[in-house]
Amino acid sequence: MIGMLLEKTPNRIAALADQCVQCGLCLPVCPTYALDRNEAESPRGRIAIAAALAKGEVVATPGLREHLDHCLGCLGCERVCPANVQYAELLVETRALLGPSPQRPRGLLALLKRPALLKPLLAIAALLRVPKWQLPLGSAWRTALSLLPTRSARAPTSPVSATPTTPALGVVALFPGCIASIADAEAQQATIRLLGAAGYRVVQLPAFCCGALDLHGGAAEAAEQAAQRVRQAWAASGAQHLLTVTPGCLGTLRRALPGVSVAAPYSLLASQTERLHFRPLARRAALHLPCTQTNVARSDATLLQLLRRIPELDVAPLPSPPYCCGAAGSHLLEFPERASRLRGDMLRRAADLAPQLLLSSNIGCRLHLAAGMNESGHAWPHLHPLTLLAQQLENAPVESL
Repeated sequence: MIGMLLEKTPNRIAALADQCVQCGLCLPVCPTYALDRNEAESPRGRIAIAAALAKGEVVATPGLREHLDHCLGCLGCERVCPANVQYAELLVETRALLGPSPQRPRGLLALLKRPALLKPLLAIAALLRVPKWQLPLGSAWRTALSLLPTRSARAPTSPVSATPTTPALGVVALFPGCIASIADAEAQQATIRLLGAAGYRVVQLPAFCCGALDLHGGAAEAAEQAAQRVRQAWAASGAQHLLTVTPGCLGTLRRALPGVSVAAPYSLLASQTERLHFRPLARRAALHLPCTQTNVARSDATLLQLLRRIPELDVAPLPSPPYCCGAAGSHLLEFPERASRLRGDMLRRAADLAPQLLLSSNIGCRLHLAAGMNESGHAWPHLHPLTLLAQQLENAPVESL
């Protein structure tokens, strides 16, 4: 089946590219164009490259495909496009046509996609405090070690219940993901607590990779295998909604489950605000809105609405397009120098807000930003917004920030 799909890919890419009217409205919102001021590093330039590759007008040299590999997939361009170009689909199809990059850290990515193996290895690495400086500068493994949290995720101080305190409004399934199932376990526990308080019964799916790393890396067959696993897990859940705390997984889950309600938890929580009451918190929080939350989930306004229900909390969103932290799935591992430059700009803008804590909903973004904070001497606590909401929920255990 994969082979049949790829046979049709060049025609599909050409048709998608033909939708672009070359107006250039995408350029001001593109982080990589802002970084390089190079047309080939813009959506318009990449669409032209994809069309030329699909039509056989150019050969996929390493230099040419690098412009496509540099794309963060933030989809700011898709959101502002007056011609409604399906840029996400075009990017996925083009990368599938080219296949995975030879520079892709396949061994590391294979490990990151296996939570059962990754969890004990992370514990060992943290215990041994493996010195990243012993690895080559710019290597994917050195970057990965820099992302290790300085502390382990805090366990909840009281049991987390998936049973609603009032008659159930419905059953929702929570997708843990791969890295997020370990590094963002605290946010997932917080989500269960919040949804239970809002009146929903929560079932947790098994922890595995949704396929995003493969889908956006050109590994089409592996991505389809992950999608099949998502469909099987969803069919067995008996739920009405599929939720994830990680916006980076959202687009891939929706692609695997067309017609299914796949979302972040915020809209369900916002619909039951009369059941959710929060304790005051006199803090100034810088809110980082990941690109996928703004452009795929489109849940940024709903999240702000929920956070502003915490009395005395001053929430200051960080500037959006063309600003991106540079994490972008495996981008921070494949192009650490570029990712670091994008992150530095984001952290400088965060510092301008003089925050007392930093909130970000995407685990890759938050670990990437935290590594930059460690290097630059910023000591802001960093949390998933859902973790903060659960901590401030009335009748929840009081935790210090």
